[in-house]
Amino acid sequence: YWEHLNNGLFSLGIDGWWMDSTEPDHLDAKEEDMNLQTYLGSLRKVRNAYPLMTVGGVYDNQRATTSDKRVFILTRSAFAGQQRYGANTWTGDVQATWGDLARQIPAGLNFSLCGIPHWNSDIGGFFLSNYPRKLEDPDYRELYTRWLQFGTFSPMMRSHGADAPREIWQFGNKGEPYYDAIEKFIHLRYTLLPYIYSVSWDVTANRSSMIRSLVMDFQDDVNCWDVSDQFMFGKSLLVCPVTEPMYTRVVSGEGRNVIREADFTSVESRTLYLPNGVDWYDFWSDERMTGGKTVNRSAPIDLIPVYVKAGSILPLGPKVQYAEEKRWDDLEIRIYKGANGTFVLYEDEFDNYNYEQGAYSEISFHWNDASRKLTIGKRIGNYPGMMGQRRFRVKLIEPDNINDVRSVEYSGEKIIMHW
Repeated sequence: YWEHLNNGLFSLGIDGWWMDSTEPDHLDAKEEDMNLQTYLGSLRKVRNAYPLMTVGGVYDNQRATTSDKRVFILTRSAFAGQQRYGANTWTGDVQATWGDLARQIPAGLNFSLCGIPHWNSDIGGFFLSNYPRKLEDPDYRELYTRWLQFGTFSPMMRSHGADAPREIWQFGNKGEPYYDAIEKFIHLRYTLLPYIYSVSWDVTANRSSMIRSLVMDFQDDVNCWDVSDQFMFGKSLLVCPVTEPMYTRVVSGEGRNVIREADFTSVESRTLYLPNGVDWYDFWSDERMTGGKTVNRSAPIDLIPVYVKAGSILPLGPKVQYAEEKRWDDLEIRIYKGANGTFVLYEDEFDNYNYEQGAYSEISFHWNDASRKLTIGKRIGNYPGMMGQRRFRVKLIEPDNINDVRSVEYSGEKIIMHW
């Protein structure tokens, strides 16, 4: 199997594997086939482990072939332990409905709680059978926009589906609500890459998770024990997706003959819970709020409620069209006042497995809230192509002082900044 994949695909330079139907699907099996004996028992007993073995086989063989390219596998199915192969599992060919969007959140959280941190879904849903007018139906345009906003804070952001194209220009023109909202969140995903990449290292090195059920970080708050429509993205960002229509109304008809139109005459709100024990900052407005309460946050089509935990240190990168278009030589570092905080910025060559031999760097940021002091630690480690000199634009976020930005040149030595 690997010889076939290697000779026909990998040796020609592909970057990743989309391993569909790893259940396996399309299996013309008879009932007696389930009694086939394998080394571990009957096929009926072991068949659920099929994706683990097939994904693992590709991973192991690519690793044995070269260490110059990291294994990337997108798989439709998974089994316990599959995280060891760096595989990203998606939820399959889900329907494009608001209910299916809402169900993606607990699906992803349950995956994460099972120790499998890399998960994603088909943004916009795979099948559009509930939308005979496809992209002409503004309800689907709103659904796709909200799904993409949720996908921005998933371990993998991936738009895919049947029945209709999904490119951004299919949803209007620049200056129109859906287009602008989609563009805004695509840019946001790229801007968050320094944070996402460092969180990914935390997953690898410290067995952490990317999308986190609230109970993982707020065990003492009973109101967080059974929340299935919010989650933490990393340990700093509280994400509250919008999973119901707000800006579409019925004009005529019903069922599959319904005709709808967009209606942006009023701004609707989304109810959410801010976990207790910490303060929170609105990511969009920088408004500071006390935790332990339910709030209503306006949710225009171009945003979903996102909150930053006080004490967080959030690195933001440049506006780019693809991941390595620009170097991270001028990062914005946001400090959210209200608690002590630590963040480790992780960097390497962005490909290959040299990091397993120590070819990477870590830069620690420590915020002391009482003394209003930021310590940028001495850089630890190195790797080929590492920047020797760079700039950090440090922005302190606090009430009545949201525009305090200071630039500092960093060459790898410890720096202390006071406010």
